[in-house]
Amino acid sequence: MNQITMLMYCTDQKGIIAAVTNFIHQNQGNITYIDQYVDRPNAAFFMRVECDLNGTGFNFQEFKNQFDKDLGAKYSLHCDFYLKKQKPKMAVFVSKYDHCLYDILAKQQSGELAAEIPFILSNHADLKIIAKRFEIPFYHIPVNKENKAEAEAQQLTLLKEHGIDFIVLARYMQIVSPLLIDHFTHKIINIHHSFLPAFPGAKPYHSAFARGVKIIGATSHYVTEELDAGPIIEQDIARVTHLNSIADFIEKGRDLERIVLLRALKLHVNRKVMVYGNKTVVFS
Repeated sequence: MNQITMLMYCTDQKGIIAAVTNFIHQNQGNITYIDQYVDRPNAAFFMRVECDLNGTGFNFQEFKNQFDKDLGAKYSLHCDFYLKKQKPKMAVFVSKYDHCLYDILAKQQSGELAAEIPFILSNHADLKIIAKRFEIPFYHIPVNKENKAEAEAQQLTLLKEHGIDFIVLARYMQIVSPLLIDHFTHKIINIHHSFLPAFPGAKPYHSAFARGVKIIGATSHYVTEELDAGPIIEQDIARVTHLNSIADFIEKGRDLERIVLLRALKLHVNRKVMVYGNKTVVFS
């Protein structure tokens, strides 16, 4: 059995859903999930389909080519196709904080996060012991103002050698350059606290504490050249009061970062996210 996920978009028009479902049926396919969304102000149509194709002699490439020929041209319909059995390869970039890394590795090892992790990369050597514990290759590439271009060239070489599909910045405390972003457009996922832009800087929780905020949060998004302003995938908040200390803020914030980042990664690897402008369509 060939389980396929299809993510598609085009200008909204009549007959698209019927045409897609008929095409799958004609190719001896059975639809197991279908969801669609129409952005009416912009007349944009989005759809996600999961199907099982059981025909003898099924050829994935021929299926894609035929779909593009029959429906792509007719409706100007763009579609991405994914075989469920092919897990995406995810590179994990970290610095010194380990709370997100532990969650990612544990969920991946248990099978809850359907991705391969060919390697972990860091600008510090501190977390090498964690990579060793999970038996994942670890690469230490220091980054500073003088060697940033050389370091990113090394990173890019590793990413290509391992056939990486996407990158997660699991508290990687370096700004990613346009070079890497261009090679992995909408394929670099970041996590940060949701105080931005109100409380930027090295100690946002201290600033938020001093301001007496009542909620703290975390946001996971795709990386773009505009810092921390890419399409948002997932968010969450926790309430705080005057009774909470700065240490409480930091602890609650890190818990949210772990939870929100993992949710975003699951949505991405399960092919439930479509980027539209600087926003996302996230299917259930």
